[in-house]
Amino acid sequence: MLAEAEVTVVCGGMGGVMEAVCKGASNAGGRTVGILPGVNPSDANPWVDIPICTGLGHARNVIVVRSGLAVVAIGGAYGTLSEIGHALSDEIPVIGLNTWSFNREGNEDDSLHICKTPAQAVKTALLLANKRLHNCEN
Repeated sequence: MLAEAEVTVVCGGMGGVMEAVCKGASNAGGRTVGILPGVNPSDANPWVDIPICTGLGHARNVIVVRSGLAVVAIGGAYGTLSEIGHALSDEIPVIGLNTWSFNREGNEDDSLHICKTPAQAVKTALLLANKRLHNCEN
């Protein structure tokens, strides 16, 4: 759905959700960028068009997050959690799909834009990214 909206997908470039996202975008005719933790471009999943080798391990998550106008967090372990934290710290909107939730001082933190479907997540991401782009242009 992101590819159909002519959005370049940027992710960590490895397996799991990252591979599924790249495969979907590629099959829809989109472009994919993989920000890899290591130094070998062949470590990227087969659907990464542009592998970027960082040699930074999990520190690459900052690059992944700062490469976009919005972040879509799907599922995920602690690497995803760090990406969510970096994005929120940088005031980059985060759209969550079956991912982490947060409590702050006993109250639910609504910093994430929680969506129930991929279509809703894409629609929300595009809306928030366009809003952020517009604010950056002013």
